Amino acid sequence: MEESDSEKKMEKENLGPRVDPPIGEQEGSLGWALPNTALKKKVLLMGKSGSGKTSMRSIIFANYIARDTRRLGATILDRLHSLQINSNGQSRQSIEGVGGKRRFDVEHSHVRFLGNLVLNLWDCGGQDTFMENYFTSQRDNIFRNVEVLIYVFDVESRELEKDMHYYQSCLEAILQNSPDAKIFCLVHKMDLVQEDQRDLIFKEREEDLRRLSRPLECSCFRTSIWDETLYKAWSSIVYQLIPNVQQLEMNLRNFAEIIEADEVLLFERATFLVISHYQCKEQRDAHRFEKISNIIKQFKLSCSKLAASFQSMEVRNSNFAAFIDIFTSNTYVMVVMSDPSIPSAATLINIRNARKHFEKLERVDGPKQCLLMR
Repeated sequence: MEESDSEKKMEKENLGPRVDPPIGEQEGSLGWALPNTALKKKVLLMGKSGSGKTSMRSIIFANYIARDTRRLGATILDRLHSLQINSNGQSRQSIEGVGGKRRFDVEHSHVRFLGNLVLNLWDCGGQDTFMENYFTSQRDNIFRNVEVLIYVFDVESRELEKDMHYYQSCLEAILQNSPDAKIFCLVHKMDLVQEDQRDLIFKEREEDLRRLSRPLECSCFRTSIWDETLYKAWSSIVYQLIPNVQQLEMNLRNFAEIIEADEVLLFERATFLVISHYQCKEQRDAHRFEKISNIIKQFKLSCSKLAASFQSMEVRNSNFAAFIDIFTSNTYVMVVMSDPSIPSAATLINIRNARKHFEKLERVDGPKQCLLMR
C-alpha cells in the first residue's frame, strides 16, 4: 500500500498529518471536509507562555524533531511559519497587539485520528493578557464542550504560584462548563532537572496538583521533548478519546493469539502514538512502546527527507522477529514473534488478512464484530 502524493508532499514539507479545515471555513487543497458522521472531540492545550505547549504539539502532530522546535516562538505570530499557516487546516482567534501587530491567543487544529474521530485541538497562548481573557470574556467559548484539558507546567518556572492560580481558574471554568472533561497535567522540561532529583520533584508536583484539582481528578505525567516520555503522555491522552478502544483491544488480543505472537502493538499512522496493544509474554522494558514510537517516527522523517515513504520493516535476531507494517488506512501494526519455526511470510500473510476486519472496527458506526479463535 502506497501513501498518496499529497501525504508524501506534506511529510516532505514537514506540514504533519492531514488535517481538516476549521468548521465554517472553505476546505483547502491539503484538508478534508469534516463529514457529518465525524466524532469531534474538543481538546484544550493550556499553560503559561514558554511552558513548551507548541513545541510538543509540533513534535506529535507536525513531524518536527526536538532540535527543530528551537526556532518556534510563543503562540504570538509576528511572522508566518510552516506549522502555523492556514494552508494546513488551522485557524486562529486574535486580538490586536502592540504596534498594530496581530497577536494570536488561540490556534485551532482539526486533526483526523482514527476513522471518524477528529481531534479539535485548541492551543491556547499562555501570555498573561490571554489567560485573563480566557476566564472573563471568552470563558464560555473556551471551556464549553471540552472533552480533555491538557495543562502544561514548566518544571523550572519561577512563577509557580501564578501557574497554580491559572490552573485552578481553568478547573473552575471546566467544572462550570464541562464537568465531565478529563484532566491531564504535564510536568514538562524534566530534562532540565538533575536526574537524581526527578522522581522526588515530580512526586511533589503530582501530589500538589491532585490536591488542587479536587473535586476533579487529574492524571499527571512527566515529559520532555528529548525522550520518549512525551509519547507516553500523549498516547495515554489519546487512548481516553478513542470511542471503541475496548472492542479494538479485544480483537487485537484475538489476533495475537491466533497468529501466536508474543506481542502486538497498534500505532496511529501519522503520529505513531500507541493506541492499543496486547502482550502474551512479560516484557522487561516498561517504556518500550514510547521508545519504538520515537525511533520509528524519526526514521519516517529521515525517509521523507530523501523523498521516500516508510511502509514496512522487519527486524530479526536469534531471539525474536519484529514486523512493522501498514495495517489500516489510519494505523501501523507491530507484531513480535519469538517462535523460530514460524516463517516471516506466514506472519506477513496473517497481517494482510486481518486488515479488512480492523478497517471495519475503526469506523465508529461500523459492525460490532470480533475475530474468532480457531
